[in-house]
Amino acid sequence: MALLRMDNVGIVVDDLDAAIAFFEELGLVLDGRGEVEGDWVDRTVGLTGVHCAFAMLKMPDGRGRLELAKYHSPAAVGMTPPNPPHNTLGMHRVMFAVDDIDDTIARLRRHGAELLDGVGEFDGGFRLCYLRGPAGIILALAQQT
Repeated sequence: MALLRMDNVGIVVDDLDAAIAFFEELGLVLDGRGEVEGDWVDRTVGLTGVHCAFAMLKMPDGRGRLELAKYHSPAAVGMTPPNPPHNTLGMHRVMFAVDDIDDTIARLRRHGAELLDGVGEFDGGFRLCYLRGPAGIILALAQQT
């Protein structure tokens, strides 16, 4: 048995179109949209009565993907507490390498992104920041200097 690849990271959002626009602004490319429902979906995700719209976005080089999902039923469950801090247990951050962190922050702010604090310097070789995006997602950006 061999691990072949990490296929995608999935994120549940409350506004699919806004989340698509946010990640397209970041530079991901919409690869497809669809909806799923039925017994096979219920069995796969462990819920009953699933009706879910989704969008698959890919990195410009095609090597990584992000799946966004909007649950029409059952309704999505909110985070407790809302917008948890970075040290909350569980997966809650996706990091992207960018060529211009300041430009990227400015573009994402037009889509509602908010810096958690500011841009930091790591080991003299990287500028890093965390910002909150759609559905409370923490997005990390890294620019090699």
